[in-house]
Amino acid sequence: MIDTHSIFKIKTQSEFEDLALQVFKFQFENNLVYRSFCDLLYKHPSEVKTLKDIPFLPIQFFKTRNVLSSKDPIKTTFTSSGTSGSETSKHYVTDLNIYHQSFTKGFEKFYNPIENYVILGLLPSYLEREGSSLIYMVDYMIKTSKHPESGFYLNNLSELKDTLIKLDSEGKKILLIGVSFALLDLIETYQFSLKNTIVMETGGMKGRRKELIRTELHNTLKKGFGVEYIHSEYGMTELLSQAYSKGHGVFNCPPWMHVLTRDTEDALTIQESGKTGGINVIDLANVNSCSFIATQDLGRTNNDGSFEVIGRFDNSDIRGCNLMVL
Repeated sequence: MIDTHSIFKIKTQSEFEDLALQVFKFQFENNLVYRSFCDLLYKHPSEVKTLKDIPFLPIQFFKTRNVLSSKDPIKTTFTSSGTSGSETSKHYVTDLNIYHQSFTKGFEKFYNPIENYVILGLLPSYLEREGSSLIYMVDYMIKTSKHPESGFYLNNLSELKDTLIKLDSEGKKILLIGVSFALLDLIETYQFSLKNTIVMETGGMKGRRKELIRTELHNTLKKGFGVEYIHSEYGMTELLSQAYSKGHGVFNCPPWMHVLTRDTEDALTIQESGKTGGINVIDLANVNSCSFIATQDLGRTNNDGSFEVIGRFDNSDIRGCNLMVL
């Protein structure tokens, strides 16, 4: 068994690598789906000595298999939104306390305690369905916040505008976390000049608007909200940790999360920093599912451990590795 408390005590890269190799061995022995995948690649713990040796499970397996490393009862199931008719990912969570620790400690590392902020959630596409891990996280943050004004907003943009202007002018520290299309809806109707508000986009137009490149989206949002930077959150249904960007689209991970990139022509080859490739995520908070995931995002890593997201693989990613940069 892995001591889950040790996950959130990691201080150095060496400690991360040691624990990641322990988690790999644990999941190889206890996760039937991951074990089968590793066996197909002839990867055994005796041959895995570094992070680059670890096989990364394609994220699509969360759509078709029960990806579990624990025999404990499932406490909740997080599901992806998915487009009409498409299969959705399912992340079975057996220990919600690990998720609580991951997103609270991760947020605090970059932004200080949640209690310090008024949390305003503008997440209509997520609120309109069940099973969103993002809604679970923001709801927990709202309840943890010491401010009665914290809450979710769906279509009541006028009320959100009034609340935002009032609280910002009073000097309250505010986190406005929203899906991209809803933030654009807000600034197309109202203009702001915010001084004490962090505007954080969680990505995605969810089919409501044309996709924009990040710089275009952020420039529009900066102008509309009157802020110098747009912050971003990088997370997904299949992960229990988040990376954050405080501007310019450069993301940093908490100590128990790490991003690598794989060669777009050879998915088993891990690249050096600076090269564009498929994003592989190590999320040790996923100890009870799978901590080593090959996502469908494209990006590059930097020498300091930060990373950038620059697009996604298209639908033929598995067969042809054709790329579509958004």
